[in-house]
Amino acid sequence: MHHQGIPADVVIDIYTRVLRIRRFEEEVGRLFRQGQLPGFVHLYIGEEAVAAGVCAALTDEDTIVSTHRGHGHVIAKGGDFKRMMAELFGKASGYCKGKGGSMHIADFDIGMLGAIGIVGGGMPIAVGAGLSAWYRNSDRVSVCFFGDGAANEGSFHESLNLASTLTLPVIFVCENNQYGEFTPARHAMNISDIADRAAGYGIPGLVADGVDALEIYRVARAAVERARAGGGPTLIEAKTHRRGSHAEGEEAFLGGQTYRDEAELAAAQAKDPLLLLHTYVSEKEILPADKLEALDGEITASVQKAVAAARESPEPEIDSLYEDLWV
Repeated sequence: MHHQGIPADVVIDIYTRVLRIRRFEEEVGRLFRQGQLPGFVHLYIGEEAVAAGVCAALTDEDTIVSTHRGHGHVIAKGGDFKRMMAELFGKASGYCKGKGGSMHIADFDIGMLGAIGIVGGGMPIAVGAGLSAWYRNSDRVSVCFFGDGAANEGSFHESLNLASTLTLPVIFVCENNQYGEFTPARHAMNISDIADRAAGYGIPGLVADGVDALEIYRVARAAVERARAGGGPTLIEAKTHRRGSHAEGEEAFLGGQTYRDEAELAAAQAKDPLLLLHTYVSEKEILPADKLEALDGEITASVQKAVAAARESPEPEIDSLYEDLWV
């Protein structure tokens, strides 16, 4: 990491976002393995640098759209631990009153338009948000996070085409973790860089190191400034990896089979975005060791408080099943 010009307070902000995501996701993983959470969870561990770097380049008014692996995006945009954890427990005090669960958390107040469980389903929504900003002559920017698998969906091409044609303020952030569920990306597309597809729509396509939060921030900040100034969309491909499973507990339905090469996995695991950033912050003496430890303790405690609050929260009432429906 060599990132001159990024102010210390911004580096600390990004580090805090990465650490908040990591500690939350670690606890969610533990709770799932203990059988305490309903449904499946898709953890963001290993990809934290992308959400943290991008969201640090946004304002509170800017909007984001997320994916089935969405906890990190909610947290990076300023989401509340207690409401998130309650949602994962299926409790009434959750973001979606316990009805959405892990893959559908939204918070319009912080510009988080929702996590979308359908692969590729968020891109048209992000373009719609960009169209709204354009129509109202607002300088608000819309960001869409999606994976390498979604880059092969029709919605990807339709969204890039419309956003580029109308010069909309939309940043497309592809979190390329090399696997669409269990399928290697190299088996699903005939290119190495998804960013190359931007050329077909006449917009910039950039490849960034998805484990380097400060590089992601610099690339995202430039794209956001360009969009805010009326320059239109950018496609950013963040080369990253997920340190764990596609979904926690996937071993139960894989029947003992493996789909990731051990050497490749070991090389990816060595590039820990939290460790890289922690090392940078320490070596540059941006925060002393005692402050770093105190920050970690504070975040860990807040996660535990969220778990305790979720356990105490009431279950949704049966009658609420018929509320909040689009009919």
